[in-house]
Amino acid sequence: MLATIETDETDEGLAAARRGLARQCLVTRTVKPVDEMIRFVPGPDGKVVPDLDRKLPGRGAWVTATRDAVAKAVRSNAFTRAFRGKAAAGPELVDLVERLMEKAALEALSLANKAGCVIMGATRVETALAEQHVAVVLHASDAAEDGVRKLDAALRAAPSAGQPRPVRADSFRGEQLDLALGRSNVVHAALLVHPASAGFLARFLRLARWRGDEPAGAPIAGRRKKSS
Repeated sequence: MLATIETDETDEGLAAARRGLARQCLVTRTVKPVDEMIRFVPGPDGKVVPDLDRKLPGRGAWVTATRDAVAKAVRSNAFTRAFRGKAAAGPELVDLVERLMEKAALEALSLANKAGCVIMGATRVETALAEQHVAVVLHASDAAEDGVRKLDAALRAAPSAGQPRPVRADSFRGEQLDLALGRSNVVHAALLVHPASAGFLARFLRLARWRGDEPAGAPIAGRRKKSS
């Protein structure tokens, strides 16, 4: 449908971007749903700006929302061609996108905590897995392996009651969780099923897909770093 699937290298502006359900990736040349892509627009300084929330004015170019795809777009000067020389992107764009995605996920975690749907502490998380509907289990990326293994076993044993299995997330350092949740020494936490938790989960999964950390066909996202 021409009204919803566009194959031009750039959209015609914000209104057109919001109408479209799918766009063509500058790198792969394949048409994908816009939720699997990132929109970029020219900034006033001539640099390409990521528009993660699809709210910025001006013509936009679309790239598959993975680190590899955006890095390839930068290396091949795809943005310069798409914007007809009016904007360019350097290698720093890739790290900027990741920082913005990470920030959005942590801000959503903070909102979920303010909504009262975050439980902290290994014992409380284990109890919640056995008794309540948990949407996400959080481990700090620098958490001790024995504590992670114990809660992962509880996660696998948790009753589903027809609900999706909780997502396991370990992409954030302890100090990042401390800041987001307003508490010191956060190592393990859980988000209960709630609209605010769904907001965090959507942003976390976007970050995981960007990094290539989401196991194919599995609800558990994030990648546990092996101890040396």
